[in-house]
Amino acid sequence: MLHLHSTSPTRWLAQVDQNLKDILIDHAHCEQKAAATAMNLMFDYVENEELCREMSAIVTEELEHFHLVIELIKRRGIRFYKMKPGTYGRKLKELARRQEPYKAVDHLLIAALIEARSCERFVLLRDHLQDAELKEFYGSLYESEARHHSTYVRLAKTYAPAEEVDARLEELAAAEAAIIEVGCELPRVHS
Repeated sequence: MLHLHSTSPTRWLAQVDQNLKDILIDHAHCEQKAAATAMNLMFDYVENEELCREMSAIVTEELEHFHLVIELIKRRGIRFYKMKPGTYGRKLKELARRQEPYKAVDHLLIAALIEARSCERFVLLRDHLQDAELKEFYGSLYESEARHHSTYVRLAKTYAPAEEVDARLEELAAAEAAIIEVGCELPRVHS
């Protein structure tokens, strides 16, 4: 279960249809950010051996995905470049509490929700796009996003009781749904 409180609005698929190149470039950036998030969690919570082991695996997988996206866009003659990020991640991260252990719980749950939304979006891309290569590509990625989501939720429960984590996940999921509903004018994976 992905714990999402909403499905992506049809507005997003219109952005995909009109700006596929930007979505693909942003996807590469998202993979970089996902690896960086996992690496930062390893540094922030170095005493948690299980977390460090799991984050190490996620860093490796996210960087592999980054290279897959880079190769995909290169084959299509698209140049990879720095882009202005969308507002989704920033708005979610603003919801994180600042005091431990709540900070750890929130950072892990926010990462879980980002992975869940990526999973949902990759399924939409697989089912919506007519391009056979892209259909296969996005079909191959969504399961790892779902697995990362579950890992982050499970690890959050090492910092607080399960019922507290589940309640906070519901709060954050409701806020995430509101952020998705408002959207972003920039065509991004999470716009």
